[in-house]
Amino acid sequence: MRYLILIYGNPASREVWRSLSVEQRAAGIAQYQAFNAELDASGERVASESLLDASTAKRVTPRGATVTTTDGPFAESKEHLAGFYLVDCDSMERAVEIGARIPEAQAGFVEVRPVRGDLAEFLA
Repeated sequence: MRYLILIYGNPASREVWRSLSVEQRAAGIAQYQAFNAELDASGERVASESLLDASTAKRVTPRGATVTTTDGPFAESKEHLAGFYLVDCDSMERAVEIGARIPEAQAGFVEVRPVRGDLAEFLA
């Protein structure tokens, strides 16, 4: 089954990252590279991406023939979506285990959500 692991951060955690030395950032990237290689070897990583800051996003609101866009961030929250992993694994327990091992989870939090199988399941 597929699970989407959403990685959340906040402006304070981004500032911590920016304050790190080049060597410390390289070590952080190396953690992700090793983690990705492990998930690739097990066949569990379907996709993963890091997202640019929420301030670069646009909310799209179509109403009839009119489409309105609003610059981000949009949510009245302290945390913003920073990236994601789409994994294909045997159980929610395994997806949670993977989510807990994401390096950035130590500074923020992750959310694990099952992916709906297909449209027929949604319509049922």
